[in-house]
Amino acid sequence: MAAVTSHGVITGAYIIAFLAILFTALSYGKMTKAYPISGSAYTFTQKSINSEVGFLVGWTIMLDYMLTPMVTCWMSTVFISAVFPWIPHYVWIILLTAIIVVPSILGVTISASASKIFVIAQIISVCFFWILTVKSLLEGVGTGTLFSNKPLFNSDVPLSVILAGVSILCFSFLGFDSLTTLSEETINPEKTIPRAIIIMLIFIGVLYIGSSYLAQLVQPGFSFEHADSAAMEIAIIVGNFSSGVATITSALRVFYAMGRDSVLPKNLFSYFHAKFKTPSHGIIVIGIVSLLGILLNLDQVIKFINFGGLIAFTSVNLSVIAHYFIRNQKRSFNDCIRYLFLPFMGAAFTMWLWSHLEMEASGWYVAWHIFFT
Repeated sequence: MAAVTSHGVITGAYIIAFLAILFTALSYGKMTKAYPISGSAYTFTQKSINSEVGFLVGWTIMLDYMLTPMVTCWMSTVFISAVFPWIPHYVWIILLTAIIVVPSILGVTISASASKIFVIAQIISVCFFWILTVKSLLEGVGTGTLFSNKPLFNSDVPLSVILAGVSILCFSFLGFDSLTTLSEETINPEKTIPRAIIIMLIFIGVLYIGSSYLAQLVQPGFSFEHADSAAMEIAIIVGNFSSGVATITSALRVFYAMGRDSVLPKNLFSYFHAKFKTPSHGIIVIGIVSLLGILLNLDQVIKFINFGGLIAFTSVNLSVIAHYFIRNQKRSFNDCIRYLFLPFMGAAFTMWLWSHLEMEASGWYVAWHIFFT
């Protein structure tokens, strides 16, 4: 969809999205240094601005974290159903939800091991995709060359069209913020987490930009209609599993932080299984929400998550300004760049992205806050 929206300049759109999200990633790193505890955007906003705004942000990202595993199951179901069309899609959603939820219940060690396996498999799949596309290009398939500026820039495509593609591609980068939820379990989180955020974002950026560039060269439009040409789709399926397991891990830490502050019921989200030592009740809640994918529309849910993610991004950028520039009065020239200009740019970009989302998503979020708070 992004390739069509950006009129084929998808790699250029990915580069712009990466650079824009980088501003927000830097803000997450700064706030982790200030508050190295679980809770991510919820904690940062609560501590830097006030508890009321923190609650609203926490309530928002809570829904995001619960819906993201559903999206990973749905996206995998779309690709798998194309290969096995005779099997009802709800069967795959139930099976994939179980594959994501069960390792999380059985323990952190098993969950981490499952994530490592999925990530390694994803990297191998992407490497195969790169090798096969390079081989095809050298054999004259597609553009027949490894070097072209078409995926990066096209004078016939206006900037507004490319930016429309950027607003879609930003969803690809959602998730780097989940590292901040692991602050309490990380050695020296003030230094480790900010570095890890930047390293992960760069790694993701290289994978997306490199893959989209090669895909556009070998087949403009980035559309794979046959299973024998779907190496990238295999990588997406495997990547969805690792994303789903990681999202549950992150969500539980946000839930725990909110439960610890009595924002959520402690007996539900702070309960730990006697044998597995995991917050099994919270995991089951996330699993039940994921099963709603049987009823909901994938496109609507993704737009819903985009809206929530942008709220979190904006709040963290504003938290940097509130904590460092206003409260601690860090106002030297270098401090103004670090604690005012950069987070302002991050907030401005995420607010601009809001303007490209459909009003339906914001309407559902308003309903979520009115009826469930």
